[in-house]
Amino acid sequence: MPKKEAKGKGKKIKEEAGEEKLKEKVEKEKKEEAKKFARYPVESRNERIKEWIPKTNLGKRVLNGEFKTIDDVLKSGELILEPEIVDYLVPDLKNEVIYIGGSPGKGGGIRRTATKRTVRMHKSGRRFKLTSVIVVGNENGIVGIAKASAREHRNALEKALDQAKTKVIRVKTGCGSWECGCGGKHSIPFKASARIGSVEVVLYPAPKGVGVVASTAAKKILKLAGIKDIWVKTRGQTDTRGNLAFTTFEALKNLNRAKGDL
Repeated sequence: MPKKEAKGKGKKIKEEAGEEKLKEKVEKEKKEEAKKFARYPVESRNERIKEWIPKTNLGKRVLNGEFKTIDDVLKSGELILEPEIVDYLVPDLKNEVIYIGGSPGKGGGIRRTATKRTVRMHKSGRRFKLTSVIVVGNENGIVGIAKASAREHRNALEKALDQAKTKVIRVKTGCGSWECGCGGKHSIPFKASARIGSVEVVLYPAPKGVGVVASTAAKKILKLAGIKDIWVKTRGQTDTRGNLAFTTFEALKNLNRAKGDL
């Protein structure tokens, strides 16, 4: 092999190795940011509630004590426009990051070969935006999900978190499995399904001890919803993790179409 070709090949290998290291560094920073953010809302929630000045009529009524629980708000049909309302009524709310700035991979992973960010051209140059999806829940029947975009990871996470709080729902739980019949609330009362794009999600009641049989993204939503045992069947392009997460949430929402308390 000629020396020039050998040098060119060696230079190319070094460049590829450098790019791979840079990608790994970026992914590591994203994961660390997500871990820090997961602790951030819990530490600052009390401070936010103390400094909260309601801007909406619902917020003022909640602060005056007209609504004692989040269920009272949801049954009233009032639109939640302030995330502080949920912080005030659901103090034990937790959150999980479905994905942030990473291309959705199969089973909930992140592909290192690409980043999920949009680029638009401006007279000053390229401008980037990162997308994040966050799910919130109290592991006792309350769950919400939202997607938001921003230039920075932190801003995207905060925006998605605030929006997820304003979209919380009450999930019906029960024991709809003929194999169990315990009458508890560890699973769902009946089969439910939903479809967004090519992704279809079907939820089946499961007996005690089965656990949450689902992919990583769907598992986070179901656990925060307070479901301990369930079977999940999916069809379509489930690599699209955003669609998978929102379809799972929509299936949980469809449980509320049945009238009456189960």
